[in-house]
Amino acid sequence: MILSVVLMMVLIYVFYVRKKGELLLSQKENDMKFQQELTLAQIEMREVTLNYIGQELHDDIGQKLSVAKLMINQVISQCDEMAKVSLSEINELLGETIQDIRNMSKTFITDQVEHFGLIDTLEIEMNRIARLKLIDIELRSNKHDIEINPKDGVIIFRIIQESVNNTLKHSKAKNLNIEVKDSPKTLKIIIQDNGVGIKGGKTDGSGLNNMKKRALMMNADLQITSKANVGTVLKLIYPKK
Repeated sequence: MILSVVLMMVLIYVFYVRKKGELLLSQKENDMKFQQELTLAQIEMREVTLNYIGQELHDDIGQKLSVAKLMINQVISQCDEMAKVSLSEINELLGETIQDIRNMSKTFITDQVEHFGLIDTLEIEMNRIARLKLIDIELRSNKHDIEINPKDGVIIFRIIQESVNNTLKHSKAKNLNIEVKDSPKTLKIIIQDNGVGIKGGKTDGSGLNNMKKRALMMNADLQITSKANVGTVLKLIYPKK
């Protein structure tokens, strides 16, 4: 009888430990799911804000500048030669500003990845950066038309954008290479610079963690390696569904 009681107590204890383990595991999974949903909500909120800014730039400010350009064109014909030269220069500057705003609005409007495609969107962004003449930047892709989920395409674009911005701000690099390799099962993106590297080799800063969270939302693998005075390499491997 004593043996039976001891055996029963052991079984109850094992059952209790198992249930506790299952409860802790379930709680951990729920916490991870909540964190993922929270991150996704933050990303979507940010994209909505950028979408709104892009639309306002294109529809409001861009249109007003276009009207101002037309008005200057009308005034030019009524001015003397000296004024014509000055007004023509102003008109040219307005034209460049309008084009910059259009390009910027395309960068902000997230639907561009669906309408223009990931590569075209990246080309717009890289051309904008190249005009700053801060760094020699090169974009290579083995394929122009890449078929991926549009929402994932936006997240991939934001990861690349974040990485490039980090390079411009901190790396002191002279060259930046972005390579896109598309295959039937995966999309691989490699971003490499020849800068000073990440300070202390730490890859857990807030900006880098933000990129990792974005990659996690797509079940993508994000690897970041950095060497002092050699540069930094970011590899993103996105599994196609």
